[in-house]
Amino acid sequence: MIARKPVTAAVKALLESLTTFPVGVRTVPIDPDTSKPISPPYTLLYPLDHTINDATLADRHTTAVSEYQATFVSGTTPGIPTSLGGDEQAQWLADRGRKVIARPADGSPGYAHPLTIPGVGCYQREAREAGGTQNAEDAIITSVIRFRFFLEETGA
Repeated sequence: MIARKPVTAAVKALLESLTTFPVGVRTVPIDPDTSKPISPPYTLLYPLDHTINDATLADRHTTAVSEYQATFVSGTTPGIPTSLGGDEQAQWLADRGRKVIARPADGSPGYAHPLTIPGVGCYQREAREAGGTQNAEDAIITSVIRFRFFLEETGA
């Protein structure tokens, strides 16, 4: 059976590498040096459904579908503390995050950016826009994407 925790860790690591900003799982990312919440921009990652998906005759539960919501949160412009988060930055972060489903530029099979989960391969990825929100009081604007990962044990 495919455990959820390593999948979440892999999705978090992939989003951090693509956006170059911190990712918090179900909470605002914490600065390890100060133990305080990090100011935006960052991504909030919410694990959604994790369904064991095995319709084989042997039914060994070796496949799963994991769904996540990534909320890309805009923030101030570095070096300009009076700036506010905006739609342009939220969309830029979402565009970077959407690269999760990018295919290799040379047309080879697979995905351009690996989702590294020990003993598990990802044979299909999906992304769909789920909207966004804004908070007029502090000018934080978000863009939301829901991802679905189709996983299979590799035995490695």
